[in-house]
Amino acid sequence: MLRLFYFSGCDLIRTERDVSGWSSERLRQLLLAVRVEGPEGICQLTDISKLDGEASINNRKGKLIFFYEWQLRASWLGTSSGGLKYRGTIEVLNLSDENDMDDLDISVSLCKDQPDTPLLNLMKKTGVNEVRRVLGEYIRQLRSEFSLGMILPTADGPKRPQETKKNQNQTSKTQVDEHLQMFKPLILDQEVTSDLCMLQQISPAPRCSSSPASCSTGVRISTSTFDLKETFQTSVDELYRTFVNQEVFTRSAAVVDARRGGRFQLLDGNVSGEFTQLVPDRRIEMRWRFRTWPSEHYATISLDLEDQGDETELRMECRGVPAGEEDSTREGFNRFYFQAIKQTFGY
Repeated sequence: MLRLFYFSGCDLIRTERDVSGWSSERLRQLLLAVRVEGPEGICQLTDISKLDGEASINNRKGKLIFFYEWQLRASWLGTSSGGLKYRGTIEVLNLSDENDMDDLDISVSLCKDQPDTPLLNLMKKTGVNEVRRVLGEYIRQLRSEFSLGMILPTADGPKRPQETKKNQNQTSKTQVDEHLQMFKPLILDQEVTSDLCMLQQISPAPRCSSSPASCSTGVRISTSTFDLKETFQTSVDELYRTFVNQEVFTRSAAVVDARRGGRFQLLDGNVSGEFTQLVPDRRIEMRWRFRTWPSEHYATISLDLEDQGDETELRMECRGVPAGEEDSTREGFNRFYFQAIKQTFGY
């Protein structure tokens, strides 16, 4: 949810966004990918049994403030070099904006019925470091994914985001400058409705007068195009049905109306759009957006399926992605669509 607080005229004063849902899903995905290996054997996280907390972002006069606080517990499975299985848990009690990553309290233990094993030391050293790394990646993605939706232009023009003193200690000046460069081309060109609610239009033009009519000028957004190609070990009709029934492989609640003009929403509302063309077993075309993109801006995604006997080739074209977002969008399709389908169905 995005909340806006502003005074009369054109100045945007403050925004708040609850990102707990996105954070919960992202933490699960990152943690369940943790896998470490050594002479002792292999260990990997298999289940998240506890994930309690919240996260939100505030923009106060162009100053971004990130709040997050999480407690989590995960199960791990170890396989020794001799093939024996061991189970244990790993727990993080203080993932918070008030703590540096080096101050995280991460504890590792074996389940009570498990005998001692060198795999415990592997998890306490290499495993803890890997968990610390992915939690740091969550924080990095939290800042980058939602900065665009929170950095909004005011009557004085776009304001450069500023981090709190605590966050500045965690991020070098060079990293901040690189982060800002990523979003430089991204300025709104449409009437902001939906998420931005009461605010009618935003323009980085010279200072507005008290008249709303003087604030109606829109500006353009730079976009890009990219292509992807993937092969799946399944029939073309099976793959087509999989892509129009997206809830199955995203493993999260989804709303999908699989017909022309039907809308979809998945991954806790992070992705939404509309099917614009459905040719059974041949082609899927849709308007598609990630929720941090400029409001009401959609990319056009086309998926062409080609039967190649015992496998199906998929060719994807993605047009209209906001400049600077192409790499994360490409990675998202590879990870949450293509790889998720293969992992779920064995394609």
